[in-house]
Amino acid sequence: MISIVDDDPLVRDATVDLLNSLGYPALAFGSAEDFLNSSEIEATLCLITDQQLPGLDGLGLQNKLAANHIAVIFITAFPNANVQERAMKAGATAFLAKPFQEADLVRAIETALVRQ
Repeated sequence: MISIVDDDPLVRDATVDLLNSLGYPALAFGSAEDFLNSSEIEATLCLITDQQLPGLDGLGLQNKLAANHIAVIFITAFPNANVQERAMKAGATAFLAKPFQEADLVRAIETALVRQ
C-alpha cells in the first residue's frame, strides 16, 4: 500500500489516480494526523507526503514514523535545501519539487519499494 498525505485535494486525487493506474494500491489523507489516526500505517510500505501541511508537517510525520520503517517520499511546492537535507539525512527516498514529472515519482516509488 502507498499512502499519500497532502492537504491539496487535487494533488491527492491525481496522485491516487496515477498510482492506481500503474497498479499500485493507494490511499490518500488530508493531514498527517489523519494518517497517524488511521488503521493504514501497518499496511503502508511507502508514504508520499507534502512537506508543508497544516498541523504536523512532513518532517514531523517522517520522524513519528521512523520506528515503522516506512519509505518516505517528499513532495513540496516550496523546496528548501535545508529541509531537503534534513529529510534525506533522516532516510527519505526522494524530495521532489511540485510540479514534478510523473517519471520521477514512479522512479522514487520503485526505489522505495525495492528498499522495503
